Amino acid sequence: MKHSLVLRCAGRPVGRYAYRNVLDRRLSPRPYLHPVTTLAGTPVTELAPADHPHHLGAGVAVPDVAGYNFWGGRTFVRGRGPVDLGNHGVQRHRDFKLHDPDGFVEELTWTVAEDAAGEVLLRERRTVAATELDATAWALDFTFSLTNVTGGEVSFGSPATNGRPGAGYGGFFWRAPKEFAPPHVFTAAAEGEAAVHGARADWLALAGDGWTLVFAGATARTRHDPWFVRAAEYPGVGSSLASEDRLAIAPGDTVVRRVVTVVADGALKRDEATALVRRAVTV
Repeated sequence: MKHSLVLRCAGRPVGRYAYRNVLDRRLSPRPYLHPVTTLAGTPVTELAPADHPHHLGAGVAVPDVAGYNFWGGRTFVRGRGPVDLGNHGVQRHRDFKLHDPDGFVEELTWTVAEDAAGEVLLRERRTVAATELDATAWALDFTFSLTNVTGGEVSFGSPATNGRPGAGYGGFFWRAPKEFAPPHVFTAAAEGEAAVHGARADWLALAGDGWTLVFAGATARTRHDPWFVRAAEYPGVGSSLASEDRLAIAPGDTVVRRVVTVVADGALKRDEATALVRRAVTV
């Protein structure tokens, strides 16, 4: 694939990162990881599925940045519901500061238009690294730092902050493959979509047919963000930047989040997930 790179772990390919793409404007063009696989080669991401064409593997997407849609699809408007506003922003790849087989450091801009003359709202530094944990699991370490480069305040919102309860998505987001049965979702203290959606937990696991993903906030601020979870409708997990209230960034200020995802073959039990997360976050 043009304008993409292969991510390797212990010499094996485990993901492809598409960093400059020609996408439908309504998808809010942005870099993404797809496919991501287990060490045995099982795919654990999905790209532009029919149910949500704007779900692009694993990456960062926010539905409302100063009124611009960096998520894709329609925008939820208070009192009107989902509306096609044509307000889609673009995450533009600028440069790789570091590029190794097992990771990279990337510079991006978040602009309000697809052409180079579009106003830049945010400048991002994205750091991604793959680390082997054992013979059947590896960890994807994903950090993004968003700096407000405008002269005024920039705030992040979500459908929840705009009037749709329970829809506080926006931030790091992972779309998993849709299978015949919904995935099993659990944390250290709870089980099931209803119990874990919107919860704050050190880690959250999503287990499908022959694979398990364990998502962990790797900083105190990231752990404070609640988890956005879907299992029955479609399999997806994200860490919410604006679940209840808008998140405001003053001029020149930076928001940093770090999510480490354990990618494992097989179905993990709670104690196994806990042990792998501890190892992944400290390696």
